[in-house]
Amino acid sequence: MLSPTTAEDRISSDPSRLLVVVGPTASGKTALAVRIAEALGGEVVGADSVQIYRKFDIGAGKPTLEERRRVPHHLIDAVEPFEPMDAARWATLAEESMAQIRARGKVPVICGGTFLWVRAFLFGLSPAPPADEAVRTRHRAIAESEGRAALHLKLSGVDPLTAGRLAPNDFVRVSRALEVFELTGIPLSDWHAGHGFREPRHPARLVGIRRSAEELSQRILERTEAMLDAGWVEEVRALLAAGYREARAMKSVGYRQIVEALDEGTVEEPLLRDRIVRATRIFARRQRTWLRDQPVEWLTPEEAERFSSGV
Repeated sequence: MLSPTTAEDRISSDPSRLLVVVGPTASGKTALAVRIAEALGGEVVGADSVQIYRKFDIGAGKPTLEERRRVPHHLIDAVEPFEPMDAARWATLAEESMAQIRARGKVPVICGGTFLWVRAFLFGLSPAPPADEAVRTRHRAIAESEGRAALHLKLSGVDPLTAGRLAPNDFVRVSRALEVFELTGIPLSDWHAGHGFREPRHPARLVGIRRSAEELSQRILERTEAMLDAGWVEEVRALLAAGYREARAMKSVGYRQIVEALDEGTVEEPLLRDRIVRATRIFARRQRTWLRDQPVEWLTPEEAERFSSGV
């Protein structure tokens, strides 16, 4: 019997607190969420901006069919590739899923790497203005004619705090931040500061698997190789042929690098593998930086394994 001070007992000691499994990509979030849900009689709610889309399968790292058989999953393969999805809509869908899970007497476990969505769900969103399609169309034109870095430079001039935390190539978030300023004259960082994100709508316990940078880097390499071996390039070719080049998920890490390689005619391994691995490692570093300031209860792989076995 484990002592009451172990991580496993601390996680499950307060059933009123929502369990949220977080962590950088390739850290083992899905496997941990499945184990926790099995142990507690729960169901998993996905919080991933690629996994939520149908047709984007191999590169999204979705739960396997076996994992979905073991534990019901929600908000995975939930919408079509061109269907709009943002933090506010996902939070609404997550609320509905959580209510249904609890109505069945089960425990909801949120799992995913799209931390803005998780934060929106736990704390709500700042009351910034709704999207303006005319503004976004203008931003897309700037990005296409001058490059995404030009749009990021514009944001740096009016909201350096937000620009500093966004990658120049992150068109969606850069455009949204610039859009908020253009519509209101108030930087998005000021909107967020006013909101505060201090009072949680859902008291939660954030948990994740602690891995060294070296171990995570190796896991990213191995996962990328497995995805390429499983036919990731062929999947992207089929998606492009089906007309999904402009789908939001196609801009995600890995898919974007494959599209670029196909356009350039440079899909040979190990060049493509190395490009994906490099981009994924950069993405994982950004995730780790964001999580550094969050109240995450980090489990060693051994603690996570003991929890899953019900010891």
